[in-house]
Amino acid sequence: MTTFLKKYAALKKRNAIIAWDKAKRHKFCYGFLAPYAILFLAFYILPMLTSIYYSFTYYNILEPAKFVGADNYTSLILQDDVFLKAVTNTFTLAVITGPIGYIMSFGFAWLINELPRWIRTLAVLIFYAPSIAGNAYQIFSIIFRGDAYGYLNSLLMSLGIINTPLLWLTTPDYIMPVIVVVTLWMSMSTGFLSFVAGLQGVDRAQYEAGYVDGIRNRWQELYYITLPNMKPMLLFGAVMAITQAFGVCDVPMALAGYPSTDYAARTVVTHLFDYGYTRFEMGYASAIATLLFIVMILCNKLIQSALRKVGT
Repeated sequence: MTTFLKKYAALKKRNAIIAWDKAKRHKFCYGFLAPYAILFLAFYILPMLTSIYYSFTYYNILEPAKFVGADNYTSLILQDDVFLKAVTNTFTLAVITGPIGYIMSFGFAWLINELPRWIRTLAVLIFYAPSIAGNAYQIFSIIFRGDAYGYLNSLLMSLGIINTPLLWLTTPDYIMPVIVVVTLWMSMSTGFLSFVAGLQGVDRAQYEAGYVDGIRNRWQELYYITLPNMKPMLLFGAVMAITQAFGVCDVPMALAGYPSTDYAARTVVTHLFDYGYTRFEMGYASAIATLLFIVMILCNKLIQSALRKVGT
């Protein structure tokens, strides 16, 4: 056993020396990477670690943080009924808008890819525009207004379907369906652009070779050639879809109010916003952020594992 440990220590020391020599030979490369690495550590890694630390404390900004152990997590899971409502709403949005938005993004990108270049450019702009217009969802506040001047109420009343205006954005039974529709409308984001770029990057010779080898229709072409060539874009699009689905905040706050009626449009991020920026209970808000981060990582790993099997 002692001999084995000595050999392991010697091998570890040798590998460290080799790694250090290699780093010295490529010091200029690390120099070019340093600005990004410093910014990444300062604005991503450090805030994340700080948030995890504060999640175990009571911290209200005005007083020094006090260590409280797992009290924040216990309160979240066992005592905070609004948080449980927010979790339910968030998973509902994620399950509906995540996969559907992801499939819509790829489907429209696939269809657009067959268009002539100038038409394809115009179509990409049209589909991508809602996600880059910061408050484009405000259009729906007019469509779903709760009086007779709202476009949807006006249409339904003119058709004789309803007699009185419906309060779409203040009635708990109607709020979530409206939020789902608006979120799907804005789902053509960065993932959609990555799909468009990925489809353009597939070598056309592979399609010709595929038809020689026995591929007979577009669906086989999609499964055996297009999807395997787009694995990096598919994985990136999945990450963006997960982030967008779990990070819904602006849409429910703008349309349903803050707080919404009976917390019907409450999501995990709006709950975090409430405790972090309204009540200034940063320790509690950090616990919410940490749980959300863990769930997003687990979902991300699960979806990536499924996508890696595509075309294999």
